[in-house]
Amino acid sequence: MLRGSRLCKIRSRTWHKERLYRLQEDGLSVWFQRRIPRAPSQHIFFVQHIEAVREGHQSEGLRRFGGAFPPARCLTIAFKGRRKNLDLAAATPEEAQRWVRGLAKLRARLDAMSQRERLDHWIHSYLHRADSNQDSKMSFKEIKSLLRMVNVDMNDMYAYRLFKECDHSNNERLEGAEIEEFLRRLLKRPELEEIFHRYSGEDRVLSAPELLEFLEDQGEDGATLARAQQLIHTYELNETAKQHELMTLDGFMMYLLSPEGAALDPAHTCVFQDMDQPLSHYFISSSHNTYLTDSQIGGPSSTEAYVRAFAQGCRCVELDCWEGPGGEPVIYHGHTLTSKILFRDVVQAVRDHAFTLSPYPVILSLENHCGLEQQAVMARHLRTILGDVLVTQALDSQNPEELPSPEQLKGRVLVKGKKLPVARSEDGRILSDQEEEDEEEEEAEATEQRRRLISQAKQISPELSALAVYCCATRLRTLRPNPVPPQPCQVSSLSERKAKKLIREAGNSFVRHNTRQLTRVYPLGLRMNSANYSPQEMWNSGCQLVALNFQTPGYEMDLNAGRFLINGQCGYILKPACLRQPDTTFDPECPGPPRTTLTIQVLTAQQLPKLNTEKPNSIVDPLVRVEIHGVPADCARKETNYVLNNGFNPRWGQTLQFQLRAPELVLVRFVVEDYDTTSPNDFVGQFTLPLNSLKQGYRHIHLLSKDGASLSPATLFVHIRIQRF
Repeated sequence: MLRGSRLCKIRSRTWHKERLYRLQEDGLSVWFQRRIPRAPSQHIFFVQHIEAVREGHQSEGLRRFGGAFPPARCLTIAFKGRRKNLDLAAATPEEAQRWVRGLAKLRARLDAMSQRERLDHWIHSYLHRADSNQDSKMSFKEIKSLLRMVNVDMNDMYAYRLFKECDHSNNERLEGAEIEEFLRRLLKRPELEEIFHRYSGEDRVLSAPELLEFLEDQGEDGATLARAQQLIHTYELNETAKQHELMTLDGFMMYLLSPEGAALDPAHTCVFQDMDQPLSHYFISSSHNTYLTDSQIGGPSSTEAYVRAFAQGCRCVELDCWEGPGGEPVIYHGHTLTSKILFRDVVQAVRDHAFTLSPYPVILSLENHCGLEQQAVMARHLRTILGDVLVTQALDSQNPEELPSPEQLKGRVLVKGKKLPVARSEDGRILSDQEEEDEEEEEAEATEQRRRLISQAKQISPELSALAVYCCATRLRTLRPNPVPPQPCQVSSLSERKAKKLIREAGNSFVRHNTRQLTRVYPLGLRMNSANYSPQEMWNSGCQLVALNFQTPGYEMDLNAGRFLINGQCGYILKPACLRQPDTTFDPECPGPPRTTLTIQVLTAQQLPKLNTEKPNSIVDPLVRVEIHGVPADCARKETNYVLNNGFNPRWGQTLQFQLRAPELVLVRFVVEDYDTTSPNDFVGQFTLPLNSLKQGYRHIHLLSKDGASLSPATLFVHIRIQRF
């Protein structure tokens, strides 16, 4: 891989181009040849941005266009975010295997690297780039170039003084140990040293009892002497110190930069919640127009979009089904220019990829526009392709008054669709199960629209009806108490506008409705560019299936990723108790008095990414904003001042405080932006997590990019205090 391979890049039936791909010396990036020359930095992709590497014809592109190449010679590199797959064919099966195994090994190594190792890698890759004549020596000019690359605009006099202090050979060049010393000084963390010295005292090392005192002050659960000793053995780098059960400053820094020193509670990163409650008691990660990779007017449809959604933990996907040629139903955004994909190919993608990340049930939300014949074809494909994975009848011991639990439905697929009423199953006449269109909500048009729908009422095929077992699509006509008790197996689909109206006008009734039945909320049809709404409002009232356009990055998808970050990223999060009790009095519009104070001291940031890599002199002016997303009375945002020309190690030391009324629903979003006086600030990085998974004390926040990829080694360093009363 370091020598490079000539691999054939496949884009269409006729577009096959040979390109050179070569692993870089850092082992973290791959350089590739471009047909049109661009800036060198754009000829690289990073191992950390790879979502998956698949062998053979395991992508939509290779299944359609790779027929000329044997599967044994093919591989697909799938990326995080919106970047297209890279479909490649090697000259021999052995070469294909070299890249598949090599990339797997590199990804595993990257996952196993500590934050300190990532930092070393990061700085040495910049050193390599800044050393313009590759002589392993750094002139002051090259050092200045390095500083700009790592996002710091240091005063020339200060930089030169630092340079001269390390230039022990006095030859205006740094080499070997001199470069190491310069980097050590550059990477100094005075704020960490101060905390370390506060606990270590005069001897400048932490004994196990001193480390225990620090852990207790942090509010660490299970802080014991044995725990302190274990941390020393795990993170201390100096063998002599380790043998004497002592922790040096380096070991202390390693601990605070590790997952155990992060803001996210490590205990919440695996499945830790009760998974034996009814489905209606969970928030379920849900996607809208899942088949789209771009806008809903002319964007391409792709089975890859389903694979990508499952890789992000999605558990409810949407299939817009329309009549297709040759008796085969197709999926696309009806009456638009979006491309079409076969229904059976999507079901196959569900079979192959639905349970790669999470074992918990997947819901297929069918929006059915097909006639009886093609509906029967849909039902046949679902049964034959999914086999015993598909739920076709109620579970044996199931109480029909209650939905089954995620645990009972592990590894199973549910169909959400219209169910034929028992009395009318003979002729099968019923309204089509397309979602209520937003026009219906305009009162003036509502009656006319309904009349039109009834006049074009479709038939539902018995075969398809039979597959709607626990998710029977029904209209939510009223929230008033019904003489007939609600049927837990009924699911309503509401546009964001109708859901907001219910929250506003019938807050508590809607919450109670959602304790027993599933509600799916979807974006307004007017959102042509596939923009999203804030999912938080819908979660506040207990809606389980809050469907977003997964293909559109933004703060809404950050909130979704933050909500489902915990519980092993399995796509199911147990709702707070106030949203599960049938007789709850909770109303998100009137949550009661404050119960919690959250105090966040924003201290420093480390190694923020450079936004404009093509402009060497462009340095970020970072500020930090902390956003609270919860019930309306809790929503707030506060920010620090900006730091001029320093994305390498900016310092703030500012305190932001929030009063919270419904802390169990709160998501905390940390955002770093590049301040701009004349235009909107540029996004640098963010991290979102539930308040209940936020650890107290001194914590590092590991920042993510716009599309959710790690920005390692970029971190925020904060102090967190949560007071409940």
